[in-house]
Amino acid sequence: MQYTSKFGIYVNSKDGEVVRINSPYWLPEEPDWVFLTPEVNSTLLQIRDLAKEKGLSDDPDTLTWGRIPLKEEDVS
Repeated sequence: MQYTSKFGIYVNSKDGEVVRINSPYWLPEEPDWVFLTPEVNSTLLQIRDLAKEKGLSDDPDTLTWGRIPLKEEDVS
C-alpha cells in the first residue's frame, strides 16, 4: 500500500487536536480525523487558518497539537 498519500496534517474538531503524520506508524481514521493538508511542515497558525477556511472547527484558535497513540504491545 502507498502510505505517502496519507501523510500530512489531520484535525479532530471534536477533541480540538491536530496531528502530523509522516510515517505509516499510525494513520488517523475517519470520521473523527479529517485530512487537512499534505504539507507536514505547516505551522499551527497555518493549520488554524486552514481549519477555519475549510469550516472544520468552530473555534480554530483553540486547536492544539495532539499526540499519536502508542501501539499496544502484544504480550501474549
